[in-house]
Amino acid sequence: MADKKQVQVRILESAKKMLIDYLEQHQQRKTPERLAILEDIYTHNGHFDVEDIFVHMKAKNYRVSRATLYNTINMFLDAKLIIKHQFGNNSAHYERAFGNKPHDHLVCLTCGDIIEIDTEIEDIAREVADRADFYITHHSLYIYGYCKKCQAKRVANSENNV
Repeated sequence: MADKKQVQVRILESAKKMLIDYLEQHQQRKTPERLAILEDIYTHNGHFDVEDIFVHMKAKNYRVSRATLYNTINMFLDAKLIIKHQFGNNSAHYERAFGNKPHDHLVCLTCGDIIEIDTEIEDIAREVADRADFYITHHSLYIYGYCKKCQAKRVANSENNV
């Protein structure tokens, strides 16, 4: 268990260094809020939206406006510290760029739940890319459908409408 914790600490420290380098290159200030937001993102697994961060920061007694969060998120995107996902609804979801296993996403069309899945798609894509002399930097796959819970509701609703 300590190994996993140590890996998380190393990932966070690497992300902080990348942020500091980015801020210096772009002649921007290294503020406690930016570092706290980065730490919040890198200490939680999974997807998040700006509201999630807002709630976490408020719980930690950080006074950060939503505008500051949106600006910081855009900076983190530019610095390649986070990845943006648009899962078919109007709100953007994000996840940290480092410390995640490669994965793809199952997205429920009814409730919006997102299930991360391990797939071999990247291995297949690399094979195809090698034959085409193409270098892959990353990939993204979204599979849309209905989760188990929503499937059951759909069946129940269709039975009630008979």
